[in-house]
Amino acid sequence: MGICASKPPPKPNPYATRDAPEYSEPPQTTPRPKTPFPPPSPANLLTELNKNFGFPKKFVSRFEVEEEEEQGNFGYTCSAIAKKGELKGQKVAVKIIPKSKMTTVIAIEEVRREVKILRALAGHPNLLQFYDAFEDADNVYIVMELCEGGELLDKILTRFHRPDQKLNDVVGSAYYVAPEVIQKSYSTEADVWSIGVIAYILLSGSRPFLGRTESDIFQAVLKDGPSFNENPWPSLSSESKDFVRRLLRKDPSRRITAAQALCHPWVQSHDKAKLTLDVLVFRLMKAYMRSSSLRKAALRALSKTLTVDELFYLKEQFNLMFPDSSGGITLDTIKMALMKNPTDALKEDRVLGLLDPLNALQYRKMYFEEFCAAALSVHQLEVLESWEQRMRCAYEMFEKNGNRVIVIEELASELGLRPTVPVHAVLQEWIRPSDGKLTFLGF
Repeated sequence: MGICASKPPPKPNPYATRDAPEYSEPPQTTPRPKTPFPPPSPANLLTELNKNFGFPKKFVSRFEVEEEEEQGNFGYTCSAIAKKGELKGQKVAVKIIPKSKMTTVIAIEEVRREVKILRALAGHPNLLQFYDAFEDADNVYIVMELCEGGELLDKILTRFHRPDQKLNDVVGSAYYVAPEVIQKSYSTEADVWSIGVIAYILLSGSRPFLGRTESDIFQAVLKDGPSFNENPWPSLSSESKDFVRRLLRKDPSRRITAAQALCHPWVQSHDKAKLTLDVLVFRLMKAYMRSSSLRKAALRALSKTLTVDELFYLKEQFNLMFPDSSGGITLDTIKMALMKNPTDALKEDRVLGLLDPLNALQYRKMYFEEFCAAALSVHQLEVLESWEQRMRCAYEMFEKNGNRVIVIEELASELGLRPTVPVHAVLQEWIRPSDGKLTFLGF
């Protein structure tokens, strides 16, 4: 049996892109027609990105890198020894991010933002210490405190661990992932969920969502609720449990925000944290300003049921908007607040778009009482045990103090029903036929 020489593989097309299959020339003798000049390779575009961060360029002269500790998707971490300076002789951790990995403007900005955040948090006694950031032509180097104790979760779990117990759970980031991240549609609320998971672990020494595999953990995150029945939860304060519950709401719209978490009584009793403008407040104010008079009146009635702690948070947010001597805020004071207290969340949310619906406040003032109605999150309130009781109190105030006689046409307009729809048939259960007023169910 003869051996045939195999045909050499075709040379790869240097202009092939990741999105299109490589072009293979068909076997033909006729000349191939001219094709358009291929688009520039993405690799060529990278040279146009500004990868100069302005960091010091003396990393190699100041640190001697030792063994690699951990490999990540975007870089890797090594231990190193400081050769001179204040840290001389000290062992540190160095996160090395190759500039070749920074293939987009977003990736470059993420590195800038990471260093900015680390600088802002530097010096806090309970956080990993950041020392400095360096760069050269090839890499960015982030120098931090070296923590050799392993993962926090592993350390905590080794306390309820028996000598004869075999551990086969998957550990790592899967335990901290929010439901909306698994569903691939998420925003900054996902970080609040992760804080809730960490708080649950620190308070109880166990994980809120269990599973033998990563897939099992994801299913538990999506379907199960955290348990507060096992020890030590019964002996912990009601404020701590309420704090964790609010952080671990599966629906992001019903989860408390970071600013609300800082104002929670359990946090306030331990540390007076600096509060920042809450992007949720601006979203709620935007919706309020666009609402009908019927909905605004209902929200004002519901705001009367807010607790002292809830009012404390709203008062803090209101004060950040620079109310004038009369106690009112205007469009100008809100703009001033955004200029003096800008946050990344507000920048990403396109502040100008948030301000457009608030243009009416250039002609009038909003006082704290109305602000409470405008910044009230119905989604967050309706998951509380006191929701129905609050609603009944609000309904009684709405009907009595507000003197709101709701006619069918007004309610139909609020619900967006078309004039052709027989509204009497649709709304007859919500409007009392005796006086034409809104029922509790309708409210």
